[in-house]
Amino acid sequence: MKKILVLVFTAMFLFSFSQKTMNTIEYKNSENVFPIKGLSQSVSIDYGDSTMVILSGQVPLDKDGNLIGNNNVEKQTQQIFTNIESILKEYGGTAKDIIRLGIFITDISRTPDFRKVRDLYINLQNPPVSSLVEVSKLFRDDVLIEVEATAVIKKSK
Repeated sequence: MKKILVLVFTAMFLFSFSQKTMNTIEYKNSENVFPIKGLSQSVSIDYGDSTMVILSGQVPLDKDGNLIGNNNVEKQTQQIFTNIESILKEYGGTAKDIIRLGIFITDISRTPDFRKVRDLYINLQNPPVSSLVEVSKLFRDDVLIEVEATAVIKKSK
């Protein structure tokens, strides 16, 4: 599955750069998500009738930088998806537009708590491809989960 995903993204990357004109690339941040110095919250690539949006890994911090859900994966995941929704809204999308998730969790036995919240947001008819990795530690000891997302948002006609 990972090989297929790599091939798909490689093909999309090569296709976008093989066209005669360069696709528009735009970096954005949402005012409703805590900014982290030195990185963008998202980057978009214009594909004509749709836009691909790649999000930086989202963590359970509110817009003021406060941790939400101390030692609670479910509450942390809720804040993460709130952040994801805020960023995707900048492009006219929602979490239903997500095509790929990368999940990093410090205790894989807590995955059901993540899935319970994730399923409230994603398109369950066509769920995104995903990778789930247990990690020994994230950027702070109190952060239990981080989620990367890629979305494709169709433009209105």
